[in-house]
Amino acid sequence: MSGEFASRDSAAKGDTLADVCPECGGDSIHRDDVHGERVCRECGCVLSDNLVETGSSWSAFSHSDAEQTTRVGSPMTELLHDRGLTTKIHWKDTDAHGRPISARKKQTMRRLRTWQTRARLSRSGERNLQVALSEINRMSSALAVPEQVREMASHIYRDALSDDLIQGRSIEAVASSALYIACRNEQIPRSLDEIERVARVDRTEIARTYRRIAAEQELEMKPVDPKLFVPRFCSKLDVSRPVQRRARSILEQAAAEGLHSGKSPTGLAGAAIYLATRECDSEVTQSDIADVAQVTEVTIRNRYQEHKAVVERTEA
Repeated sequence: MSGEFASRDSAAKGDTLADVCPECGGDSIHRDDVHGERVCRECGCVLSDNLVETGSSWSAFSHSDAEQTTRVGSPMTELLHDRGLTTKIHWKDTDAHGRPISARKKQTMRRLRTWQTRARLSRSGERNLQVALSEINRMSSALAVPEQVREMASHIYRDALSDDLIQGRSIEAVASSALYIACRNEQIPRSLDEIERVARVDRTEIARTYRRIAAEQELEMKPVDPKLFVPRFCSKLDVSRPVQRRARSILEQAAAEGLHSGKSPTGLAGAAIYLATRECDSEVTQSDIADVAQVTEVTIRNRYQEHKAVVERTEA
């Protein structure tokens, strides 16, 4: 029946989730949330009706309103050891109408909360995960990394735990390494020195653990692009936009000459910014750049001379 709506019992035919129209064979299926139907755009055949609306029932103008009006709980997340699928017992000693409960029921609820906590962390692996994920969240907050990096770091730690890579290593070292690997994979410019500053282990232990995890899990670790550090360093140094653009151009020239190989990306970025400030007559000292880049002034001077030689050679 081309051009007409032919309502049919989708559940009986088993095509509730069908992506192909049984009438015309078209794959252009439209979900109409207003009428609760799934309709073929080509012939108008109604594949499903009376669909359930999974969104909130009312408009929400704040986070608390959204929590009260939603029909579902929080989404699954790697940041919790049970992925957020556990049952929670509220801390308030009130009933469904907000009225205080009796003293006898209060004691019962306290015992239930205690047993609920014990049941959630009944195995050593769950306790390990809880400590590690809270550590990842703490370091991520201190480093101001986005949510997807935290999720990836949690996933990497879970894989390391399942592969028995935690044995013989501290939880803090593996958690710090997982966060560093996630930052590298997501191209978030965070150096090992910055990770060490917020971690509870030293840089050597983080580097050793990170290399072991990357090798065991066969992770492809791409070199860090020094250009990723330029916007953050320039923001901290409060330099102009022309300086930032010139620093990126200098790094591109240096990369074309193969200067980046085997050198610290933060040192390369800091030296490029210093050379750019010299060319743009901006007064920024080597000491200021070294503090921001977390390298020594000697590194800035050495990389600066290398960048200057490349610029003079390519722009001559």
